[in-house]
Amino acid sequence: MAHRKRSPTVAAVTVVRSLLLFVVAALAEIGGAWLVWQGVREHRGLLWVGAGIIALGLYGFVATLQPDANFGRILAAYGGVFVAGSLAWGMLIDGFRPDRWDVIGAVVCLIGVAVIMYAPR
Repeated sequence: MAHRKRSPTVAAVTVVRSLLLFVVAALAEIGGAWLVWQGVREHRGLLWVGAGIIALGLYGFVATLQPDANFGRILAAYGGVFVAGSLAWGMLIDGFRPDRWDVIGAVVCLIGVAVIMYAPR
């Protein structure tokens, strides 16, 4: 059977879908961890912890929706999204101000995401 190449439009839609799934996964995982943190470290209670556990479970589900079928590749690439997303969450939710090394590190991680997920194979 001959290998058929996808059209540029289909490939672009696949990349956009993948990136959106990474963002949703990051919101679920980082948000879930933050909720657990609030429940335990900030003494907000078990409802916060429970909501965090649900969000963390949702993160695991969202990762399965990625178009690539390789678990290791998805999780490796997601690691870079997690790093950048965690810094962004800290800025937006907790008032954290990253320094230039935080930003450089996040950019390096996002370049890694692009190489791992979207380099031609």
